[in-house]
Amino acid sequence: MKWEQIIGQQSITNLLQDSIRNSRVGHAQLFVGEEGFGVLPLALAMAREIFEKENPASVHKVENLNHLDLHFSFPVFSEKNVSLSKRFFDNFREMILDNPYSSFDDWTSFLESENKQFFISADEAEDIGQRFNLKSFEGGSKILIVWRADKMNDAAANKILKFLEEPPKNTYIILCAPSTNDILPTILSRCQIVNVPRINDEDILENLPDKESAKEIAYQAQGNWNLARTFSENNVAVSEFESLFIQWVRNAFQAKKKPEVLREIVKWARQISEWNREKQMKFLSYCIEIFRLAMLQNYGTDDLVYKKLNEGNFNWTAFSKFIHGANIVSIVEEITQASYHISRNANSKIVLTDMGIKLTRYIHKSAS
Repeated sequence: MKWEQIIGQQSITNLLQDSIRNSRVGHAQLFVGEEGFGVLPLALAMAREIFEKENPASVHKVENLNHLDLHFSFPVFSEKNVSLSKRFFDNFREMILDNPYSSFDDWTSFLESENKQFFISADEAEDIGQRFNLKSFEGGSKILIVWRADKMNDAAANKILKFLEEPPKNTYIILCAPSTNDILPTILSRCQIVNVPRINDEDILENLPDKESAKEIAYQAQGNWNLARTFSENNVAVSEFESLFIQWVRNAFQAKKKPEVLREIVKWARQISEWNREKQMKFLSYCIEIFRLAMLQNYGTDDLVYKKLNEGNFNWTAFSKFIHGANIVSIVEEITQASYHISRNANSKIVLTDMGIKLTRYIHKSAS
């Protein structure tokens, strides 16, 4: 991948290019940030430039992910006690060549294995060691990119730690993870950490083809190009979010006088719980943003309200009057907590039902 193909992230791009130019590339680096922020694209662009500096003729091999000295490790599921990522490399290569910003949930969906446990195993770590004990095929550097290093189990992490402590000569290791929470402290201490922030909205706006809907998509994506790309290619997700948000608040309003409506909220939660975890969390982020816009509408800052819901004759102006300083904090805290629990693999049907019912209490709270 070329540097100029990366969406935004100019300051990090400059930093990495400078380290290569001045031969100051650490042998072990950890790129930390969501997949949609460009963690893997940055790693690929860095690998491309390192190989290009050694042999310009090898660039096309890196771009097609078939350079023999560029190795990948990524989470897979175990089958017949085999859990090596190389058996799925062709699938991984196909997904990344199509979209290097692909997420972990995209990967499990790509293999049609959403219900299986994906991880990086000790056998995988052992295989990495064996591959890197061999001589370089092209006589230069060898690079390992570990995508979603946070999915290493304990045994794999300890083996990778030994690999980081005593790497073969001319070896570069780039670990990619959304956070450092699930990475061993001893691994963190041996890596140069590169924090990859969310992409600026301006950079997302500039790269979206449909300028008419670009502003709304950029706000919904929250700096995640993978999500912005999905929304841009298929606007169904945004309209689906809008429809379900409206369904939720309408039921919340009715529940005060019609308790039986709570059954509809249970059905609503069950429907959303069938989505993958990433989509559930993006929907919750969407809900927070809509509540924020409603409060801005209520306080008369109409020029800041870039989106107003109107599907099914929804009365946006009337709805916004119920969102104010006395309840917005409770609403946002409840949604944020629900998102956190879902991210930690809690039962999403229970979490969403509880959150959905609590809105019936918050939304009727007086502004005084």
